[in-house]
Amino acid sequence: MVSLKDSLDTTRRAAEGDGSKPGRIPPEALAIMHRVTAEQRASGYQANMPKVGQPGPAFTLANQDGTDVSSAALVARGPLVVSFFRGRW
Repeated sequence: MVSLKDSLDTTRRAAEGDGSKPGRIPPEALAIMHRVTAEQRASGYQANMPKVGQPGPAFTLANQDGTDVSSAALVARGPLVVSFFRGRW
């Protein structure tokens, strides 16, 4: 069985390259991504993040149809997963 870490490492090498071959992400974009990640870590934002098991803050966002939907209404229907992803559509 492949561990999550091994799987993520394989994905990262495919995206960034491994020295013997280039990855899917252009070097210029990769440099920006690494710079922004370093800046975020240096900002200390992690100290303010919710801890594992701690509820996140309530929020309301527009759905794909432009209708406002609250996290409270979604949680009332069952577990809520919020996914943040960076990239292009």
